Amino acid sequence: MFRLLYEQNSITRSYQLIWMIVCLLVSGQGMLDAADKTPALAADSAKRKVYFTTDVVPLLTRLNCNSGGCHGKSTGQNGFKISLLGFDPAMDYSAIARESRGRRIFPGDPDRSLLLLKATGLVPHGGGRLLEGDSADYALLHDWIEQGAAGPHPDDPEIIKIELSPGNRVFQQRSSLKLRVTAHFSDETQRDVTHQSIYESNYPEIGKVDQEGLITTQSRGGVFAVMARFGEKITVFQGVVPYHSTGQQNFAGYPSEEKLSKIDQHLVAQWKKLGILPSKPVDDATFIRRVTLDICGTLPTVDEVRQYLADSRPDKRERLIDRLLERPEYASYFALKWADILQNRGSGYGTRNQRAGTMLFSAWIRDSIAANKPYDRFVTELLTATGRQAQNPPAIWYRSVRSTPDYVESVAQAFLGVRVQCAQCHHHPAERWSEDDYYSFAAIFSRVGRKGGFADAEVPTNEVIYLKDEGEVHNPRSGKLMQPRPLGGPDFKVSRFDDPRRNLAKWMTGPENPFFARTMVNRMWGHFFGRGIIHPIDDARSTNPPTNPVLLDELAYDFAANGYDVKQLIREITNSYAYRLSANPNETNAEDSQCFARYYPKRLSAEVLLDGISQVLDVPTVFPGGPGVFPEGMRAVNLPDENVRFNFLDVFGRPARTSACECERTVDPALSQALELVNSKEIQRKLTDKNGYIELLASNQKTHSDNVREIFVRTLSRPPRTSEVEMAVKYLNSEKNRHEAYRSLVWALLATNEFMMNH
Repeated sequence: MFRLLYEQNSITRSYQLIWMIVCLLVSGQGMLDAADKTPALAADSAKRKVYFTTDVVPLLTRLNCNSGGCHGKSTGQNGFKISLLGFDPAMDYSAIARESRGRRIFPGDPDRSLLLLKATGLVPHGGGRLLEGDSADYALLHDWIEQGAAGPHPDDPEIIKIELSPGNRVFQQRSSLKLRVTAHFSDETQRDVTHQSIYESNYPEIGKVDQEGLITTQSRGGVFAVMARFGEKITVFQGVVPYHSTGQQNFAGYPSEEKLSKIDQHLVAQWKKLGILPSKPVDDATFIRRVTLDICGTLPTVDEVRQYLADSRPDKRERLIDRLLERPEYASYFALKWADILQNRGSGYGTRNQRAGTMLFSAWIRDSIAANKPYDRFVTELLTATGRQAQNPPAIWYRSVRSTPDYVESVAQAFLGVRVQCAQCHHHPAERWSEDDYYSFAAIFSRVGRKGGFADAEVPTNEVIYLKDEGEVHNPRSGKLMQPRPLGGPDFKVSRFDDPRRNLAKWMTGPENPFFARTMVNRMWGHFFGRGIIHPIDDARSTNPPTNPVLLDELAYDFAANGYDVKQLIREITNSYAYRLSANPNETNAEDSQCFARYYPKRLSAEVLLDGISQVLDVPTVFPGGPGVFPEGMRAVNLPDENVRFNFLDVFGRPARTSACECERTVDPALSQALELVNSKEIQRKLTDKNGYIELLASNQKTHSDNVREIFVRTLSRPPRTSEVEMAVKYLNSEKNRHEAYRSLVWALLATNEFMMNH
């Protein structure tokens, strides 16, 4: 055996000698001369032992060698492939030390190692020059090779955690702070790894960080976070940069602290820290429009606006919110939101067979919301659904969510706010999730069985979901059999008679779960404020912390303590002082886009916008049934699925429902939207309908002034200003054709940002 090892080592040494000769022939004596200029290294006795996993791999990560754009991508680079971000040290060691007959390292003379020659640019390297010959990084790789280039070993120290110092800090604009990263190892040692770590800021326009850990704040305020990574460990530093000098803002005229809710108290504390004042509260007309659109997805009627403006009771806002939560439009609007998240999709299969199922599922969601079914029960019924889909509509969710990636990614993103897609192929680059975490989570659904239907060609409503006696999931890279385990939770001990999905639902909906309640309250906050406390709303990770952690924790605790009562959560949010703030900025909060010191306007969603136009013009939309015909007066919000062909909805961002991410629904402006408003046949039909609102305006006996006042309340939910009445009347008097005049006036108002935005 020893003879065999000696012969193999001899062969390796021979190849290394051949490689050195090739280098001499290619680059000439100058290469050796340059290498000879490397400073003398300290004596072996003074050198710390260099470990591959905790020293070499983090350095390769810092130098971007194992990034997705270099040797870490799936195909490698120029014949050399290592794991993405170094999450598979054994693979990396094999590629560096053994692949290509060990030609990349030369223990006999480390300076001649191809690994160092390429990194220093002495041999052509596609990635350019990465190291200087007299740098500490060069010395570390040199020492590792000189010490025998040992690979990962079970007895090697492991990284237990890393710590950042100093702690979270309040900065001044245009200031700086140097971070220090300390790594703690399993052998009870610790080491300064500031230079070996990598850093990334989530808001570099507020506070940027260089690769030495130096934070430099910019000339604007806000909240930012800096991620530091060393090896597989991540930690986060959070900074606050005041917009203006703190302590100089006068909160006189605002409600006293004892009159504020807990929500508002947490927000006020942050505003004071940032040196900003909130905008003034909105008037009643703006509030009724805002809250009606946000809760019911519809415009308030003329009578509703006038009655609310005339109401002098001090609790009229609370009364309005309670009334809106009892209206059927509330359930329909939030059913649309959840149909997007739960991928109640009609396309992709035979529409004739799909429509019955999507209508059943849509109705179940709507009925659950109308009954104020506790959120934990709603999710449990969905995840654990079995039986025939026609008799148990939650089982229809399994029609779109069918594969291992579907189970993991849809459940994680929809209910835990975690984007875990990366971990399917490699360790998550900005979070703790590994491939084992991904496939352990998938194992929870490994025994979901199906009967009936036609596989993936067409899946009619009579498909049956049941629990199989057996089912396994293996990690495709390691081949390891995975035990059912939720993300960040314990292994489930289940027998063939137990349904792992029930264990998941019990773990998920427990009051101590770190994800479940936080994800829902953040989702609702994002719905009403146009931005989540964690943003994006379904991307909760340590490297994307909440802008107001105390506020998020308070909301999540109350939500769980109140039995996951969704209506109560909505009441708390919409009754808050912050929700009543104007969208108009003041001189202190004009740049705020994170901390809710003013209301952030948001464009109406595609369905709400179309329904709003129909409501103003009093002409319902006629939707193609495919097959059949939808009832007359069908609102876009009530459509059972996305597979109803209607160009207006697609142009204004209706989602395809192919994932659980709310980001599929877009509200960004586009040229096609302006063209649709001008050229849409449907809008022209509504404007010219003989039974519509324009005909009523043109044929009534009211004065232009009276009509204009009603038009403004009907479209913008507010009385017109005197100047607006004068301008509109002047225009109407100048037109000979009364029909065309009113048609142009109403269309112009429908095309304004004031109508198309909730503000």
